[in-house]
Amino acid sequence: MHYLNLINRRAIAKSMVGGSILMPGILQGLMASEAKPSDPLAPRAPHFEPKAKRVIFVFLSGGVSHIETFCHCPQLYADAGKKFGKGFLKAPGWQFNPHGECGMMMSELLPHLGGAADDICLINSMVTDAPDHTAMTFMMHTGSGNVARPSMGSWVSYGLGSENENLPSFIVLAPEIPYHGAENWGAEFLPACHQGTRIIPGDEPIPNLRRRLPGEELQAMELDLIQKMNQRHLRGRENDPLLAARIRSFETAAGMQIEAPEVLDVERESDATLEMYGIKRGGAKNFAWQALAARRLAESGVRFIEVIDRGTGLGTNWDHHGDMKRLTKNCEDVDQPLAALIQDLKQRGMFEDTLLVITTEFGRTPMVAKPTNKGREHHSRCFSSILAGAGVKRGLVYGKSDEYGIEVAEDRVHVHDFHATILHLLGLDHQRLTFRHAGLDHKLTGVNDCRVVTEVLA
Repeated sequence: MHYLNLINRRAIAKSMVGGSILMPGILQGLMASEAKPSDPLAPRAPHFEPKAKRVIFVFLSGGVSHIETFCHCPQLYADAGKKFGKGFLKAPGWQFNPHGECGMMMSELLPHLGGAADDICLINSMVTDAPDHTAMTFMMHTGSGNVARPSMGSWVSYGLGSENENLPSFIVLAPEIPYHGAENWGAEFLPACHQGTRIIPGDEPIPNLRRRLPGEELQAMELDLIQKMNQRHLRGRENDPLLAARIRSFETAAGMQIEAPEVLDVERESDATLEMYGIKRGGAKNFAWQALAARRLAESGVRFIEVIDRGTGLGTNWDHHGDMKRLTKNCEDVDQPLAALIQDLKQRGMFEDTLLVITTEFGRTPMVAKPTNKGREHHSRCFSSILAGAGVKRGLVYGKSDEYGIEVAEDRVHVHDFHATILHLLGLDHQRLTFRHAGLDHKLTGVNDCRVVTEVLA
């Protein structure tokens, strides 16, 4: 056995450096004892005691109509067809019903999520800067609408590190690319190991994950050799965060070959769990698969998991210019899985330390250009988002729109306030979570005047 290992080690070294005259020096250096480099993904202490250990961030791409899902405006039904400004008021196409002991009003399109009303905090007073898909999708993810900045998931990874060295700290479950593309989960000037790893639902969620070598033992020896060479190269360059991050990313990739396939195999779940999410064994890997995979990733120690529903496809995403009737299909796709995710987290004792965020980039106009228009346009002055789980008040509706859902009437929450609150629940002060770049201390919330929305905190 020792002889075979020796042959294998020689084969690996030969494949890497061939007949180079540097071979003796390389081998001598590898045999020397070397300290393990600092790990940029090692768990870090938060600024203060956190309520949440991890985040599941659900993004509904396209601009969900708040007045037909979460923001109940009875007067809009009554005054439909009336002239308003340069347009006409348009009634919501569905009715609202009270849900739970809290009596939260929610659309008939979302009966399952309505059943979880006593477990969520609904914010009906969200605002953002402009009615532009690309810019506001980017703002919801990075805090910036026009300048490249690290995503919120990257900031959380940078601030808290990872709980599982075999999986990335930030994973994005996205069958399609949303507005503004992969920059939504990019790390920008933060170390590269903090950028999101995209997983595409399908037979091969992570491309090129299968190992190249025929056996685990042979690959382990190769990885050990590469690691020692990396450590040697890092000596004297310990202050180079990019180099340390790149080395760490290689190590994570190797660990993913072992752990990721198992974590992403939702077929390991019980029949009852699959039924709860609305998943058929061997069926399509749809939004329900994404929701259940997100729970499995959270359970495995991934710090920040984003679940993106749809991309930029007008006619399939939540951007309903042509006909609001498509909202029925969009809601059907996510309603049961989102409610199941909440129930599943509760059953597993994870709801107390997992923060669930459900949001979109903006809402849709309560008024239309012509009374006969079937769709609605973009609306940034008022929309809805949900927080649930760790440290969040349950059964609460926070904020209020005017009678038509056009403007915020009470308790305005800007996207920057939303981000500051999410970081706070993770034990991170948005003013102290900074990174020095180009002579400036950058933050997720930038230089904007914002606050933690303490009223929604339990």
